[in-house]
Amino acid sequence: MPTKLHILLLLFLIPTSLLAISSLHMLRSNTLPHLPTTPHHSTKCSSQFLKVFMYNLPPVFHFGLLGWKGTAWPDLRRHIPQYPGGLNLQHSIEYWLTLDLLSTHFSNNLTGRTALRVRDSHEADVVFVPFFASISYNRFGKSHKRSKKSADDMLQEKLVQFLVAQEEWKRSGGRDHIIVAHHPNSLLYARMKLWPALFILADLGRYPSTVANLNKDVIAPYNHLIQPFAHDHSGFHARPTLLYFQGAVYRKDGGTIRQELFYMLRDEKDVHFTFGSIKGDGINQASIGMHASKFCLNIAGDTPSSNRLFDAIASHCVPVIISDDIELPFEDILDYSQFCVFVSTADALKEGFLIDFIRSIGKQEWTRMWTVLKHVEHHFRFQYPSREKDAVQMIWQAISRKIPAKKRRINRATRLSRTAVAGERMAIAGSLPRNFW
Repeated sequence: MPTKLHILLLLFLIPTSLLAISSLHMLRSNTLPHLPTTPHHSTKCSSQFLKVFMYNLPPVFHFGLLGWKGTAWPDLRRHIPQYPGGLNLQHSIEYWLTLDLLSTHFSNNLTGRTALRVRDSHEADVVFVPFFASISYNRFGKSHKRSKKSADDMLQEKLVQFLVAQEEWKRSGGRDHIIVAHHPNSLLYARMKLWPALFILADLGRYPSTVANLNKDVIAPYNHLIQPFAHDHSGFHARPTLLYFQGAVYRKDGGTIRQELFYMLRDEKDVHFTFGSIKGDGINQASIGMHASKFCLNIAGDTPSSNRLFDAIASHCVPVIISDDIELPFEDILDYSQFCVFVSTADALKEGFLIDFIRSIGKQEWTRMWTVLKHVEHHFRFQYPSREKDAVQMIWQAISRKIPAKKRRINRATRLSRTAVAGERMAIAGSLPRNFW
């Protein structure tokens, strides 16, 4: 039988416990980020995500460029607008990142995901600009005879006008904004105006260092075009071609090395070095050729990088990289020397050096690199839905690693935020790159 003392003690403990639970709930609700309404998002795991605010830009800046006729965002559960094929696909990075952000609102399982779209920009780590710059350039980059400006240029002008007027841009000076300009000729007008943002690029070849550099920007892989080598059990002796290259031989800028190597290697035994394109059956033929080759040449072309490197990785054909100025995706965590061979331009042009060097790599060393290629190739795969540590998630993670430095720069830039407006303008002007205006 409970005594009066037990009853009094119980009456005291019940309200005390309820008060503690209520206080804990209030503390959690005030400190945890707001999540999109979905029964599957738990507050326990929300702190693990890169919180991304995405501008609600009209479709003319994104899916409208793909021919989609909707007036808002597409409901990905019913319809996924398709990205154009062919060479367009290699620079489709902004498409995959946008799909990934949109899908976090209705996904039943966020395991392995890195980024989560949030509705309030004050809660965000970064601000994503959903402008499909690469397809805008590919489709509308050429100006009409009656106008000096292309439709792509005019769209970029509208984008700049929109961004610099936003509270989010003014708050950070654009330093926490993410803009994808993966095609080397994309964003030609806007890049000089939006340079404080974090750019996602294929390489730095056509950017002045004051506008793009590894301290603030992210290098992303190309989306490979050839068919991946699924269930690859080929091995050293099952790949009869020693060295493979098929593509454009005559290039401008740093790509002149291609034609010099062509004349040096075209008659070598078990070397395939020839002209090629994606026209006709080109992609399928390249897939067959790379799958049957031990080493695949990746030579600088019009720019330091090319899609060929990522085709080689997908084929488990050990890449031979001859591009002195190339920047590689995720190199802060991936050691490319474990699955690629690097040769300087100067050495490659020495008579007989390249072919002798490749022939000196024996079965054991090649097999080690081939095995690593099979282990890392998923890091370079774009897909929807995205998967853990695929190319989409690796890009978000690369952005996450930039956040501390970004926040430091933003905090330093706002030290004198209470000074006169004129003083603020002088401080901003002093940080502009010399070629900004």
